[in-house]
Amino acid sequence: MAKVVITRELEDEINKRFKKESVKIFQLLYSLREYPKKGKIVGNIGSIIIKEVKYSVYRFYFITDGYRVKIMKNEELTDLLIKFVRMSDKDKQQKVIDEIKDVLRKMGSEGF
Repeated sequence: MAKVVITRELEDEINKRFKKESVKIFQLLYSLREYPKKGKIVGNIGSIIIKEVKYSVYRFYFITDGYRVKIMKNEELTDLLIKFVRMSDKDKQQKVIDEIKDVLRKMGSEGF
């Protein structure tokens, strides 16, 4: 089972924006524990890939080790870290992806 981490800022934003519906969103995000290959790849920096999962018109972005996700089977991804870092609506999608890439280039995954 993969380990899913949600940054404090993102967790606060989800709770503020979605209120009661946030429970469904957290279930969606934590479902990656069992299905770590879920999501669409939207970019990569070195061996770190940026993926998104959709909920309604919102996108939730996470970073993970791309090499391990591509090569290993779900059962072998026991110590994989999936870190959710940002969210956006459809209108700001490319801007948020570019910001994530910029942080990864400058600071690496520790920047989140």
